[in-house]
Amino acid sequence: MAMKKNSKVNIKVNGKLRGTNQKNEERLSSQSNDNISSNNKFINPIAEFVNGIDDSFLWHLKKEGEKEIVFYTNNILKVTGYSGEELKHFPGRGNAIVFEEDQLKVKKIFAEFIDDPSKDFIKLIYRIIRKDKKIIWIVESVSVKRNNDGHAFEFNGIVTDITELKETELSLERSLDNFRQLNSSKDKFISMLSHDLRAPFTSILGFSEILINEPNLTNEERLEYLNYINDSSQNQLQLVNYLLDWSRLQTGRIKIEPQRLNAQSIVFNCISSLTGNAIRKNLEIKVQIKDSLFVQADERLLTQVITNLLSNAIKYSPEGKTIEIAADFFNEKFVEFIVKDEGLGISESNKAKLFKIEKMFSTEGTKGEKGTGLGLSLVREIIEKHDGEIWFYSDLGKGSEFHFTIPSSPNTILLVVGECGERKRYESILIENFPAYQIISVKNGYEALSHYLTQLPSLIITDYDLPLMNGIQFIESIRREDKGGRIAIIALVSDVSEDIRREYNLFGVETILQKPVDEDLFSEKIQVVLEYQ
Repeated sequence: MAMKKNSKVNIKVNGKLRGTNQKNEERLSSQSNDNISSNNKFINPIAEFVNGIDDSFLWHLKKEGEKEIVFYTNNILKVTGYSGEELKHFPGRGNAIVFEEDQLKVKKIFAEFIDDPSKDFIKLIYRIIRKDKKIIWIVESVSVKRNNDGHAFEFNGIVTDITELKETELSLERSLDNFRQLNSSKDKFISMLSHDLRAPFTSILGFSEILINEPNLTNEERLEYLNYINDSSQNQLQLVNYLLDWSRLQTGRIKIEPQRLNAQSIVFNCISSLTGNAIRKNLEIKVQIKDSLFVQADERLLTQVITNLLSNAIKYSPEGKTIEIAADFFNEKFVEFIVKDEGLGISESNKAKLFKIEKMFSTEGTKGEKGTGLGLSLVREIIEKHDGEIWFYSDLGKGSEFHFTIPSSPNTILLVVGECGERKRYESILIENFPAYQIISVKNGYEALSHYLTQLPSLIITDYDLPLMNGIQFIESIRREDKGGRIAIIALVSDVSEDIRREYNLFGVETILQKPVDEDLFSEKIQVVLEYQ
């Protein structure tokens, strides 16, 4: 803050300077040590008013020859964290706590103000460093009184903390810049899109006119032209679909509905839809994903991401090559997917264009396959909507590998036991021995079914004696949804008869434990089942 050394207290009120009484002035001067007064009891209506405002303080400085008298109101402590006495003893006083990046600017502006006899008021906005090391924004208004020669001899200032207001302003400026960039990007995108939407129709209309007007075409020629029309139409439809999905994601019209999904199953489904494309190029697709790996994602959108990346890998791979897709835990919260090919790779000039809708571009595949140029932009949008990230590595002529992360879904054990004490006992054993698993504990089959549909547990442990429906009926309901019997089930039974064992076996339940179950045996059987999974 622009302050020099101490003087008697004067404050400008309604444009006029008002001084303290003579007695107070003499007391201020007599207490001065090294020309600095230690008095901080500035009795003035404005000072008292400002002391009632937490985010502002006043300061006053007066020069009397070589002497300087300076004063701060008490609120300086609330604004800066320093008392007036502390600040008086800093080299340069207020200037000592000005944020380093702002110091030169503040000194320059204030020096020019002092040297210009035509100016008697200035306002500065800059940052200071509080005693607690927090950086805050302040606005400082300074008025000056000059002698007949234009030299300043008396200063009065008010300092206000405007950090909240300034941060709001900066946030709005950043938002405005983002909107400008977004608007510019969309203008470029619309310009390119209008060209890409028009271009295929040249081929479609041209070949369709030939088919209509040339009766002497051979069957081979007709088939060739129809294939051209079909390819252009398919490409156009894909572009429109991508565009609609991208637009809906941007405007929030597509609702993300995450659910617990088996990563391996999703990938196999995507591969199945692209098998024909891979066979035509004699490509091998290798999958390295554990059956026990689950993610929390929107099934349709995640399928779209993996299908797009696999489709690109197939498109840009020469015949006889290998494509690898793998997934594993990235960290505690995310699963990382990797799609790797041995294809054409991406040039340095094109790497910067990937994922940017305003730089939409497409290159032909190894067999002349066309692309929309919009697929990867949509992929990035979907992944970011899931709070994930996407990145890639690529060498021209050697291939590419794309990585992306999706939230993982914690492995869970669903415990279904009716009797409260028994349920608490089993729950305690599970928490102690299987800390990596989320334990969901319920008292009946109906509650368990609702958890099953949303959580897809790794293991279900169910008692036979349940209220509302018994254990067999509950498992039968589970298997209607889990037709492949993927979810492991352990049954707890008081009396294990051959008939009951046969019923459980019918639904794929092999592990049946007779109650009361020994704790060590209980943990051992669970461990075996989970490892097998």
